[in-house]
Amino acid sequence: MIFSTLRFFSEALGMCTTANVLIPQRGTAGRIGDNAGGADKGKFKCLYLLHGLSDDQSIWMRRTSIERYAEQYGIAVVMPFGERSFYTDMRFGMRYYTYIAKELPARIADTFNISVDRQDNFVAGLSMGGYGALKIGLRECDRFAACSGLSPLTDIKSWAANSGMDELFGPGGEVPDDDDLFILSKNKVNDPNRPRVFIAIGYNDALFGEAKRLAAQMKDLGYDITYIEDEGVHDWAFWDKYIQKTLEWLFRQ
Repeated sequence: MIFSTLRFFSEALGMCTTANVLIPQRGTAGRIGDNAGGADKGKFKCLYLLHGLSDDQSIWMRRTSIERYAEQYGIAVVMPFGERSFYTDMRFGMRYYTYIAKELPARIADTFNISVDRQDNFVAGLSMGGYGALKIGLRECDRFAACSGLSPLTDIKSWAANSGMDELFGPGGEVPDDDDLFILSKNKVNDPNRPRVFIAIGYNDALFGEAKRLAAQMKDLGYDITYIEDEGVHDWAFWDKYIQKTLEWLFRQ
């Protein structure tokens, strides 16, 4: 795998930003430690992988073996910096939704040998990033085939009302329908491109109840959803395990 740190100017943010990118390397068969032996010819499938509230774009490389996991499937992985934005176009802040959901994929496709086909693009994340991944997957379902939320925060209205983060939605904490996963999933139910969905949550995670409620709603609405409850809390032991299961779900069906 090729590991690249990109530093570039974002039109949506109006400033320079950073993303880490893993790209399959062709012709590495026989190198000690390689699992895939290089990638097939053609453009690569791509997973956009989002971090949580207290982390940055480096965390997936630091706390998991995402490079080794991705290599098994010959896929690219893009890990952007999303600040503490909840991947929204903030009321008093920057346009991180526009940047990550729209601008970044175009920039990546221009720079690397990445497929722009819907069936080759996916988004996943943990906690805040799990919320962002589910939101992007639903709102941009014409460009992403599937989304995965690991220990996702799903009840953004409750969070906005109690977090004190007025920069997200303003002092009143009024969440737009397109940022509310419960409303958004209802509004997208008849979209022919609605994504496949994966949600995993630990029994002892503080976000367990709301994640279970969203998964139940989406199942009742008829989504193709895989929902898993397991032993675990809101930590990297759980996320390391379930990013591997996310990749299996995406690429071994």
